[in-house]
Amino acid sequence: MRAFYSDQFVLPLPEGHRFPMAKYRLLRERLALELPEVAMQVAPAASDGELALVHTPRYIQSVVQGSLSPAAQKDIGFPWSEAMVERSRRSAGATVMAARTALFGAEGVSANMAGGTHHAYADRGSGFCVFNDAAVATRLMQAEWARSHLQPLKVAIIDLDVHQGNGSAHIFADDAQVFTLSLHGARNFPFAKEVSDLDVELPDGCDDDAYLHALDLALAELTSRFSPGLVIYLAGADPHEGDRLGRLKLSFDGLEARDRRVLDWAWSHRVPLAFCMAGGYGHHIEDTVRVQVNTYRVAQAYWRRWQNLSV
Repeated sequence: MRAFYSDQFVLPLPEGHRFPMAKYRLLRERLALELPEVAMQVAPAASDGELALVHTPRYIQSVVQGSLSPAAQKDIGFPWSEAMVERSRRSAGATVMAARTALFGAEGVSANMAGGTHHAYADRGSGFCVFNDAAVATRLMQAEWARSHLQPLKVAIIDLDVHQGNGSAHIFADDAQVFTLSLHGARNFPFAKEVSDLDVELPDGCDDDAYLHALDLALAELTSRFSPGLVIYLAGADPHEGDRLGRLKLSFDGLEARDRRVLDWAWSHRVPLAFCMAGGYGHHIEDTVRVQVNTYRVAQAYWRRWQNLSV
Protein backbone atom coordinates (compact mmCIF):
# COMPACT_ATOMS: atom_id res chain seq x y z
CA MET A 1 0.00 0.00 0.00
CA ARG A 2 1.39 3.38 -1.00
CA ALA A 3 1.48 6.30 1.44
CA PHE A 4 2.76 9.81 0.81
CA TYR A 5 4.52 11.94 3.43
CA SER A 6 5.69 15.52 3.91
CA ASP A 7 7.01 15.51 7.49
CA GLN A 8 10.45 16.68 6.40
CA PHE A 9 8.93 20.17 6.14
CA VAL A 10 8.70 21.21 9.79
CA LEU A 11 6.97 24.45 10.70
CA PRO A 12 9.08 26.74 12.92
CA LEU A 13 6.45 27.09 15.63
CA PRO A 14 6.99 29.14 18.79
CA GLU A 15 7.80 27.26 21.98
CA GLY A 16 4.68 25.97 23.70
CA HIS A 17 2.57 25.92 20.53
CA ARG A 18 -0.18 23.33 20.95
CA PHE A 19 0.07 21.77 17.48
CA PRO A 20 1.94 18.42 17.75
CA MET A 21 4.11 18.72 14.64
CA ALA A 22 6.25 15.72 15.66
CA LYS A 23 3.36 13.26 15.21
CA TYR A 24 3.97 13.05 11.45
CA ARG A 25 7.61 12.00 11.80
CA LEU A 26 6.72 9.58 14.60
CA LEU A 27 4.04 7.97 12.43
CA ARG A 28 6.50 7.42 9.59
CA GLU A 29 9.04 5.90 11.98
CA ARG A 30 6.47 3.58 13.55
CA LEU A 31 5.20 2.42 10.16
CA ALA A 32 8.73 1.69 9.00
CA LEU A 33 9.20 -0.56 12.03
CA GLU A 34 5.78 -2.19 12.32
CA LEU A 35 4.34 -2.17 8.80
CA PRO A 36 7.33 -2.21 6.43
CA GLU A 37 5.07 -3.35 3.59
CA VAL A 38 3.64 0.19 3.45
CA ALA A 39 5.51 1.85 0.59
CA MET A 40 6.20 5.39 1.75
CA GLN A 41 7.03 8.10 -0.78
CA VAL A 42 7.73 11.82 -0.58
CA ALA A 43 4.62 13.79 -1.53
CA PRO A 44 4.80 16.12 -4.52
CA ALA A 45 3.82 19.76 -4.12
CA ALA A 46 0.42 20.83 -5.41
CA SER A 47 0.79 23.55 -8.05
CA ASP A 48 -0.94 26.93 -8.01
CA GLY A 49 -3.18 25.66 -10.81
CA GLU A 50 -4.21 22.60 -8.84
CA LEU A 51 -4.89 24.65 -5.72
CA ALA A 52 -6.94 27.08 -7.83
CA LEU A 53 -9.45 24.33 -8.58
CA VAL A 54 -10.68 25.11 -5.04
CA HIS A 55 -8.98 28.20 -3.67
CA THR A 56 -9.23 31.78 -4.89
CA PRO A 57 -6.15 33.16 -6.69
CA ARG A 58 -5.94 36.03 -4.19
CA TYR A 59 -5.80 33.65 -1.23
CA ILE A 60 -3.23 31.37 -2.90
CA GLN A 61 -0.98 34.33 -3.64
CA SER A 62 -1.31 35.73 -0.12
CA VAL A 63 -0.10 32.38 1.23
CA VAL A 64 2.68 31.92 -1.32
CA GLN A 65 3.96 35.50 -1.11
CA GLY A 66 3.70 35.76 2.65
CA SER A 67 1.21 38.62 2.64
CA LEU A 68 -1.34 37.02 4.96
CA SER A 69 -2.56 39.53 7.51
CA PRO A 70 -1.85 38.93 11.20
CA ALA A 71 -5.56 38.16 11.64
CA ALA A 72 -5.47 35.59 8.83
CA GLN A 73 -2.41 33.93 10.37
CA LYS A 74 -4.15 33.87 13.74
CA ASP A 75 -7.19 32.16 12.19
CA ILE A 76 -4.92 29.54 10.64
CA GLY A 77 -3.03 29.09 13.89
CA PHE A 78 0.44 29.12 12.32
CA PRO A 79 2.80 32.03 11.75
CA TRP A 80 3.70 32.38 8.07
CA SER A 81 6.95 30.80 6.92
CA GLU A 82 8.32 29.34 3.71
CA ALA A 83 8.11 25.92 5.38
CA MET A 84 4.39 26.47 5.98
CA VAL A 85 3.87 27.15 2.27
CA GLU A 86 5.85 24.11 1.13
CA ARG A 87 4.32 21.77 3.68
CA SER A 88 0.79 22.93 2.83
CA ARG A 89 1.43 22.39 -0.87
CA ARG A 90 2.80 18.92 -0.25
CA SER A 91 0.03 17.95 2.15
CA ALA A 92 -2.46 18.74 -0.62
CA GLY A 93 -0.24 16.97 -3.15
CA ALA A 94 -0.15 13.87 -0.94
CA THR A 95 -3.94 13.53 -0.93
CA VAL A 96 -3.96 14.11 -4.70
CA MET A 97 -1.46 11.27 -5.13
CA ALA A 98 -3.31 8.99 -2.72
CA ALA A 99 -6.59 9.56 -4.58
CA ARG A 100 -4.93 9.10 -7.98
CA THR A 101 -3.22 5.91 -6.82
CA ALA A 102 -6.41 4.44 -5.36
CA LEU A 103 -8.63 5.46 -8.28
CA PHE A 104 -6.50 5.20 -11.41
CA GLY A 105 -3.65 3.01 -10.22
CA ALA A 106 -5.78 -0.08 -9.52
CA GLU A 107 -4.60 0.02 -5.92
CA GLY A 108 -8.00 0.51 -4.28
CA VAL A 109 -6.57 2.02 -1.09
CA SER A 110 -3.84 4.63 -0.61
CA ALA A 111 -2.89 7.20 2.02
CA ASN A 112 -1.65 10.66 2.90
CA MET A 113 0.39 10.48 6.10
CA ALA A 114 -0.83 13.99 6.99
CA GLY A 115 -3.68 16.00 5.46
CA GLY A 116 -7.30 16.21 6.44
CA THR A 117 -7.16 20.02 6.43
CA HIS A 118 -10.92 20.36 6.31
CA HIS A 119 -11.28 23.77 7.99
CA ALA A 120 -9.77 25.63 5.02
CA TYR A 121 -12.29 27.56 2.92
CA ALA A 122 -11.84 28.67 -0.67
CA ASP A 123 -10.68 32.12 0.39
CA ARG A 124 -9.15 31.61 3.83
CA GLY A 125 -7.52 29.18 6.18
CA SER A 126 -8.61 28.20 9.67
CA GLY A 127 -7.91 25.79 12.51
CA PHE A 128 -4.40 24.66 11.50
CA CYS A 129 -5.58 24.26 7.87
CA VAL A 130 -4.09 26.28 5.01
CA PHE A 131 -5.27 24.51 1.84
CA ASN A 132 -8.14 22.00 1.79
CA ASP A 133 -6.41 18.85 0.57
CA ALA A 134 -9.55 16.71 0.27
CA ALA A 135 -11.28 19.39 -1.79
CA VAL A 136 -8.29 19.88 -4.09
CA ALA A 137 -7.97 16.12 -4.62
CA THR A 138 -11.69 15.82 -5.28
CA ARG A 139 -11.70 18.53 -7.94
CA LEU A 140 -8.55 17.26 -9.64
CA MET A 141 -9.73 13.64 -9.74
CA GLN A 142 -13.04 14.77 -11.23
CA ALA A 143 -11.15 16.68 -13.93
CA GLU A 144 -8.87 13.75 -14.71
CA TRP A 145 -11.81 11.34 -14.74
CA ALA A 146 -13.69 13.54 -17.21
CA ARG A 147 -10.93 13.09 -19.81
CA SER A 148 -11.97 9.50 -20.44
CA HIS A 149 -15.49 9.13 -19.01
CA LEU A 150 -18.83 10.59 -20.05
CA GLN A 151 -20.38 10.39 -16.59
CA PRO A 152 -18.95 12.68 -13.86
CA LEU A 153 -17.00 11.24 -10.95
CA LYS A 154 -18.97 11.31 -7.73
CA VAL A 155 -16.92 11.66 -4.55
CA ALA A 156 -17.91 10.98 -0.94
CA ILE A 157 -15.88 12.74 1.74
CA ILE A 158 -16.30 10.72 4.94
CA ASP A 159 -15.01 13.01 7.66
CA LEU A 160 -14.49 11.33 11.03
CA ASP A 161 -12.31 13.97 12.59
CA VAL A 162 -13.83 15.09 15.90
CA HIS A 163 -14.32 18.60 14.48
CA GLN A 164 -16.83 19.37 11.74
CA GLY A 165 -15.41 19.61 8.22
CA ASN A 166 -16.80 23.11 7.83
CA GLY A 167 -14.52 24.20 4.99
CA SER A 168 -15.33 21.13 2.92
CA ALA A 169 -19.06 21.51 3.62
CA HIS A 170 -19.00 25.12 2.43
CA ILE A 171 -16.90 24.44 -0.68
CA PHE A 172 -19.22 21.65 -1.87
CA ALA A 173 -22.51 23.08 -0.57
CA ASP A 174 -24.10 23.32 -4.02
CA ASP A 175 -22.32 20.40 -5.70
CA ALA A 176 -24.51 17.36 -6.33
CA GLN A 177 -21.46 15.32 -7.38
CA VAL A 178 -19.83 15.51 -3.93
CA PHE A 179 -21.34 14.15 -0.70
CA THR A 180 -19.92 15.50 2.56
CA LEU A 181 -20.52 13.36 5.66
CA SER A 182 -19.25 14.61 9.01
CA LEU A 183 -19.48 12.95 12.44
CA HIS A 184 -18.26 15.43 15.02
CA GLY A 185 -18.61 16.78 18.53
CA ALA A 186 -21.65 19.01 18.84
CA ARG A 187 -19.96 21.39 21.30
CA ASN A 188 -16.54 21.48 19.69
CA PHE A 189 -14.79 23.71 17.14
CA PRO A 190 -15.97 25.19 14.81
CA PHE A 191 -18.65 26.67 17.03
CA ALA A 192 -20.53 28.10 14.03
CA LYS A 193 -21.13 24.98 11.92
CA GLU A 194 -21.69 24.78 8.19
CA VAL A 195 -24.25 22.42 6.62
CA SER A 196 -22.81 19.18 5.24
CA ASP A 197 -24.86 16.78 3.15
CA LEU A 198 -25.04 14.71 6.32
CA ASP A 199 -24.03 16.02 9.74
CA VAL A 200 -24.09 13.81 12.82
CA GLU A 201 -23.50 15.75 16.03
CA LEU A 202 -22.25 13.79 19.02
CA PRO A 203 -22.46 14.71 22.72
CA ASP A 204 -19.43 15.17 24.95
CA GLY A 205 -18.34 11.85 26.39
CA CYS A 206 -19.70 9.78 23.49
CA ASP A 207 -18.31 6.24 23.86
CA ASP A 208 -17.53 3.39 21.46
CA ASP A 209 -21.01 1.88 21.29
CA ALA A 210 -22.84 5.17 20.72
CA TYR A 211 -20.31 6.35 18.16
CA LEU A 212 -20.30 3.13 16.15
CA HIS A 213 -24.10 3.03 16.16
CA ALA A 214 -24.19 6.59 14.83
CA LEU A 215 -21.63 5.70 12.17
CA ASP A 216 -23.61 2.64 11.07
CA LEU A 217 -26.70 4.81 10.61
CA ALA A 218 -24.72 7.44 8.73
CA LEU A 219 -23.18 4.91 6.34
CA ALA A 220 -26.63 3.42 5.73
CA GLU A 221 -27.97 6.87 4.87
CA LEU A 222 -24.99 7.54 2.60
CA THR A 223 -25.77 4.28 0.80
CA SER A 224 -29.40 5.29 0.26
CA ARG A 225 -28.60 8.79 -1.01
CA PHE A 226 -25.36 8.59 -2.99
CA SER A 227 -23.23 6.24 -5.10
CA PRO A 228 -19.65 7.49 -5.16
CA GLY A 229 -16.85 6.42 -7.46
CA LEU A 230 -14.23 7.56 -4.93
CA VAL A 231 -14.12 7.95 -1.15
CA ILE A 232 -11.82 10.36 0.66
CA TYR A 233 -11.69 9.36 4.33
CA LEU A 234 -10.51 11.68 7.10
CA ALA A 235 -9.42 9.25 9.81
CA GLY A 236 -9.00 11.69 12.68
CA ALA A 237 -7.36 10.37 15.84
CA ASP A 238 -8.97 13.09 17.95
CA PRO A 239 -12.17 11.21 18.93
CA HIS A 240 -9.84 9.20 21.21
CA GLU A 241 -10.50 9.43 24.94
CA GLY A 242 -6.95 10.70 25.52
CA ASP A 243 -7.19 13.66 23.14
CA ARG A 244 -6.70 17.19 24.49
CA LEU A 245 -9.16 18.76 22.04
CA GLY A 246 -11.61 15.92 21.40
CA ARG A 247 -14.17 15.70 24.24
CA LEU A 248 -15.29 12.23 23.08
CA LYS A 249 -14.40 8.93 24.76
CA LEU A 250 -13.51 6.40 22.08
CA SER A 251 -11.01 3.68 22.95
CA PHE A 252 -8.24 2.35 20.72
CA ASP A 253 -10.47 -0.62 19.91
CA GLY A 254 -13.42 1.64 19.14
CA LEU A 255 -11.40 3.71 16.68
CA GLU A 256 -10.07 0.58 15.01
CA ALA A 257 -13.66 -0.65 14.65
CA ARG A 258 -14.56 2.73 13.15
CA ASP A 259 -11.80 2.40 10.55
CA ARG A 260 -12.86 -1.14 9.72
CA ARG A 261 -16.46 -0.03 9.14
CA VAL A 262 -15.41 2.70 6.70
CA LEU A 263 -12.90 0.53 4.82
CA ASP A 264 -15.41 -2.32 4.70
CA TRP A 265 -18.13 -0.01 3.39
CA ALA A 266 -15.88 1.15 0.57
CA TRP A 267 -14.73 -2.42 -0.17
CA SER A 268 -18.26 -3.83 -0.19
CA HIS A 269 -19.25 -1.21 -2.79
CA ARG A 270 -15.91 -1.64 -4.63
CA VAL A 271 -15.21 2.08 -4.29
CA PRO A 272 -11.53 3.14 -4.21
CA LEU A 273 -10.58 4.97 -1.03
CA ALA A 274 -7.88 7.50 -0.20
CA PHE A 275 -7.39 8.35 3.46
CA CYS A 276 -5.59 11.03 5.43
CA MET A 277 -4.83 11.46 9.09
CA ALA A 278 -6.64 14.71 10.02
CA GLY A 279 -6.57 15.76 13.71
CA GLY A 280 -4.89 14.19 16.71
CA TYR A 281 -3.83 16.05 19.85
CA GLY A 282 -3.28 13.39 22.49
CA HIS A 283 -2.14 14.28 25.99
CA HIS A 284 0.47 11.68 25.11
CA ILE A 285 1.56 11.99 21.49
CA GLU A 286 2.24 8.26 21.42
CA ASP A 287 -1.51 7.65 21.80
CA THR A 288 -2.25 9.70 18.70
CA VAL A 289 0.38 7.81 16.73
CA ARG A 290 -0.96 4.47 17.99
CA VAL A 291 -4.45 5.33 16.70
CA GLN A 292 -2.95 6.22 13.32
CA VAL A 293 -0.83 3.08 13.07
CA ASN A 294 -3.94 1.03 13.78
CA THR A 295 -5.68 2.80 10.90
CA TYR A 296 -2.84 1.71 8.61
CA ARG A 297 -3.11 -1.89 9.81
CA VAL A 298 -6.79 -1.96 8.91
CA ALA A 299 -6.21 -0.21 5.58
CA GLN A 300 -3.36 -2.54 4.64
CA ALA A 301 -5.67 -5.55 5.03
CA TYR A 302 -8.23 -4.00 2.69
CA TRP A 303 -5.50 -3.00 0.24
CA ARG A 304 -4.58 -6.72 0.03
CA ARG A 305 -8.19 -7.53 -0.84
CA TRP A 306 -8.01 -5.10 -3.74
CA GLN A 307 -4.82 -6.71 -4.99
CA ASN A 308 -6.39 -10.17 -4.87
CA LEU A 309 -9.33 -8.80 -6.84
CA SER A 310 -7.04 -7.63 -9.64
CA VAL A 311 -5.04 -10.87 -9.92
